[in-house]
Amino acid sequence: QVQLVESGGGSVHHGGSLRLSCAASGNIFSLNFMGWYRQAPGKEREFVASMTSGGKPTYTDSVKGRFGIFRDSTKNTVTLQMNNLEPGDTATYYCNVGWLSPADGWLETWGQGTLVTVSP
Repeated sequence: QVQLVESGGGSVHHGGSLRLSCAASGNIFSLNFMGWYRQAPGKEREFVASMTSGGKPTYTDSVKGRFGIFRDSTKNTVTLQMNNLEPGDTATYYCNVGWLSPADGWLETWGQGTLVTVSP
C-alpha cells in the first residue's frame, strides 16, 4: 500500500501565497511521477503541475510564472509553491504519484485533497 498525506491548504486573498506539500509513504518500488491536480466546484479535475524523477517540471499555462513545483526524491515528497494567487485558483488540490511495480507494472494513487480558497 502507498499512501499520500497532503497539507498546506487554506484561505488567502488575491495576491497571497500558499505552499502545498505531499508526502508518499508505504511500499514504494520506484517512484517516478509526482504532481498536482485541482478540481473547482462544478468543474472537471485538471492538471496543474508535475515533476518526473528526472527533475523536469511541467505546468499548465494558467499557473506559469506563479507556481513552482519542487521534489525531494530521497524523501518521496513534492511541494507546490503557489504565489500571486487568483480567485480562479480556488479549488481542491490533489496530489498524484505514479510508480513502477516490479509485479504489477505502472501504478498510481491520489491524495485526499486539500482546499485552497482565494478571495477577491
